[in-house]
Amino acid sequence: MKYLEYPGMDNINSALNFETPECRVHGRVEPYSCKAAGADKKLYKQLENKYDPTSPNNTLSPPDDDGFNNIRNIISPFGPMNQPASRKTLFYLIGTLNASFPDYDFSDVKPEQFRKEPSVSIVVNSINSTLLNHGNERAVKDIGLWEAIDQLIELADSDVYSYNPESDSDPNDEEGGTLWSFNYFFYNRKLKRIIYFTMRGVSHNVLTDDDDMEDNYNSDDDNNIGFAQRKKR
Repeated sequence: MKYLEYPGMDNINSALNFETPECRVHGRVEPYSCKAAGADKKLYKQLENKYDPTSPNNTLSPPDDDGFNNIRNIISPFGPMNQPASRKTLFYLIGTLNASFPDYDFSDVKPEQFRKEPSVSIVVNSINSTLLNHGNERAVKDIGLWEAIDQLIELADSDVYSYNPESDSDPNDEEGGTLWSFNYFFYNRKLKRIIYFTMRGVSHNVLTDDDDMEDNYNSDDDNNIGFAQRKKR
């Protein structure tokens, strides 16, 4: 997965990091191309070996009495996992997580940990409500958040998936103290692009890596250390 540079992303991500009386909110929007890099090719082969029922190296389950692998019965948020398109969608989402959290390996994430959302508009309204409920009108009304995302991904032609990690493997809660969080992927198949949009509210009693980054952003404008650099840590 290749991170896509976008000149307005620093301003957007800056607006998604703020404090409320209840918590500190850390958010980021990261656009990716689905172009596979070296590590992605290894991941793709690993997932194909796991989920492709015709693979001689299949590791998920043995063939049944008819000679078919039980993978044909696995229905995922992306469709039946015996279909190449379904497996490729899983690959793209896991690849995006690996790119966004380079210190983690998400290759064992299961299809059922994702959910296909009913519509783009429902997700947009949910995110806007979260921002407004936490007093951040600027992110909703002033910075052109959805206009920028639409320009990059063409929302009308996109699907949205959410990721719901197990509590003990949530990279957004590495330091503890996360009060709420969400992980959305806006995926345009035609453009072969994904936008990863994640936010979390963290207790004021916990210091996170994002706090250190925000301090750098605010104190070193000359070096333009923005939140878009997060993936390079």
